[in-house]
Amino acid sequence: MKDGFKLALCQMNVVDNKDLNVTKAVNMIMDAACHADMVVLPEMFNCPYDNSKFREYAESAENSMTLHKISQAAEKAGVYVVAGSIPEVENSKIYNSSFIFRGDGEVIGVHRKLHLFDIDVPGKIAFKESKTLTAGNKITVVDTEFCKVGVAICYDVRFPELSRLMTDEGAELIVVPGAFNMTTGPAHWEVLMRARAVDNQVYVAAASPARNENSSYVAYGNSMIVDPWGNTLKRADADETIIYANVDLSKVKDVRDELPLLKNRRKDLYEVSKMWKP
Repeated sequence: MKDGFKLALCQMNVVDNKDLNVTKAVNMIMDAACHADMVVLPEMFNCPYDNSKFREYAESAENSMTLHKISQAAEKAGVYVVAGSIPEVENSKIYNSSFIFRGDGEVIGVHRKLHLFDIDVPGKIAFKESKTLTAGNKITVVDTEFCKVGVAICYDVRFPELSRLMTDEGAELIVVPGAFNMTTGPAHWEVLMRARAVDNQVYVAAASPARNENSSYVAYGNSMIVDPWGNTLKRADADETIIYANVDLSKVKDVRDELPLLKNRRKDLYEVSKMWKP
């Protein structure tokens, strides 16, 4: 393991055209790779965040134009890529899935969104992912040459048990491709990302689509990278951009030594445990 690396989050504008979205993602990966070792794309980067579009845009992992292009980009650039998420089809079921690529283009992990976004805030927003999508059932932590990386997708971050379980499996960075909206984003985006970082003394990197007022679902943007002390290292605004930050892994150790939350847990009284095993 190395002491640190540079991380890039691509806050890309997603439109109703898969080819354009994938081309944009590849171009942003190549641009980011000039300055970073790991590149993160947003949730549903190849598809509008819209229940009516998920099945139309869905691809199988074995025959995916999107994943093939991202794999080629990762290999050409020689960087890790957390490929946000795409609608993935398997046995007629649609999942919201994040594929994680090594710098040789190989897939080293897949996270299917565990918690489906079914909400109704009267007068503001109603959305029900479960109308179209199926929930995953696996906690995802992958090994990289830098550190272990946990992956959660959007609504997953609201469930602190998941981040704690990823931390217990050794994650020092939790990546969250997410598409909070203009109701939930201003209220909860920053506080949740900083809370998960502070609770677990890890880096948290949250990658959103850019804000597109012409979309049926308007993403909040504000992609951000938070350190284990809860400091925001870098934050985007609403527009398409790439943000960068250094991930200093010695910071994880230092914070855990100075404020030993994980050691001070009362496991004689409570415990968070993983029930499902592969």
